[in-house]
Amino acid sequence: DNPILRVTLTVDEVLQEARALKTEGFRNVLLVAGEHPRFVANSYLAECVRALRREIPAVSLEVGPMEVADYEPIVTAGGEGLVVYQETYDRAAYASVHLAGKKKDFDWRLATPERGAEAGMRRLGIGALFGLGDWQSDGLHLAAHAAYLARLAWRASITVSLPRLRPAEFADTRPRYPVTDRELVQLVGALRTLLPDVGIVLSTRERAALRDGMLRVGVTQVSAGSRTEPGGYSRPDESGGQFEVEDPRNPEEVAEAIRRAGLDPVWKDWETVLHG
Repeated sequence: DNPILRVTLTVDEVLQEARALKTEGFRNVLLVAGEHPRFVANSYLAECVRALRREIPAVSLEVGPMEVADYEPIVTAGGEGLVVYQETYDRAAYASVHLAGKKKDFDWRLATPERGAEAGMRRLGIGALFGLGDWQSDGLHLAAHAAYLARLAWRASITVSLPRLRPAEFADTRPRYPVTDRELVQLVGALRTLLPDVGIVLSTRERAALRDGMLRVGVTQVSAGSRTEPGGYSRPDESGGQFEVEDPRNPEEVAEAIRRAGLDPVWKDWETVLHG
């Protein structure tokens, strides 16, 4: 209930953020919002997506789980991707950190990507927050979930994310089950071997050297120049972030690291007109 965290940007401010990202080269953005329905309504999200699609070719959302009928107007507005982390697949660990509200319902959250696919989302992103439960168990369940979605929602592309718990300003986020760099590399290698067609995402929670090395192991998507405070791209502020960023490089620096690894940085990977 900390009031500092209740920051809702206007649609114009969201568009301003997107324009700042566009100048950096981005053509695929993720709209992130909190999960309290009083502050983030689906009509507001649809309005934001509609405005963003005039500037950005691909818009995905990481928001609180909704019903199929709630996702449909967002898809109609131009939203094409949905990201939702189960956080941990250990039911006991999940219950211990989700004490009230709709998020407490493990099964409701688990089925969210399926509802998004039914509504027409063409990108589905899932993930575990490593450190809450045993990393091997969560990794195995994450792989099984991705494989299930790949069969069920075969028209959609599937990605998995592997964030580790990081220090945050307003919470005790020390991992219960720490995951070493070696174990994270092992997990990425296993996922790439088991799921050759699934995208693997590694965020700026990880330091630059580790992320660069992971490009050769199997990571296919990386963020760059990340800000974790609302309005942080057009109005940078070093305070109030959701978590600490370990890789502070700007987008061009990350793109150059990708080139040094013998790979091509891709800013836009599909064209709307090809899908009717």
